Amino acid sequence: MRNHRSQSGLSAEPNLTPILDMVFQLITFFMLVISFKTAAIDTSVRLPTVGSAQPKQGDTERNFAVLNIDAGGNLRVFGETCDLEKYLAEEAAVLRKAAGEREAAARDSNSHDDALSLAAVIRADQATSFGDMNRVLAACKAYGFRNVTFKVLEADSE
Repeated sequence: MRNHRSQSGLSAEPNLTPILDMVFQLITFFMLVISFKTAAIDTSVRLPTVGSAQPKQGDTERNFAVLNIDAGGNLRVFGETCDLEKYLAEEAAVLRKAAGEREAAARDSNSHDDALSLAAVIRADQATSFGDMNRVLAACKAYGFRNVTFKVLEADSE
């Protein structure tokens, strides 16, 4: 029995235009919703090494501000020195808005999470002085950041 399709020259080729359009739209969507928190981490800050460092236990969904403090006690954001108070005021406003939205959702689920407690992660250089760190902590307290965590490197266990 012969195959009549091969003789007539007709073949079924899929139209790839719709699938390519969908792939492009998915790529665009993920580029728009990606979290840029990792971009806020300044790799020039040399974190101190602590042997008893433990990962923070608790919720990982909470939004937080990342504060990169260099050896001179200056705040660095995306590689540039910024005013600490201005940055904390802007971040506090953004985080309070997000926390207000979470609080509205939490009221629906009867959660008792303190959504208005702001969180900050301080990545201070190991050469940062105590006076500079005290100034950063006082500024965090003044702008409502009550949940402050220090980022350190864990010492290699032998």
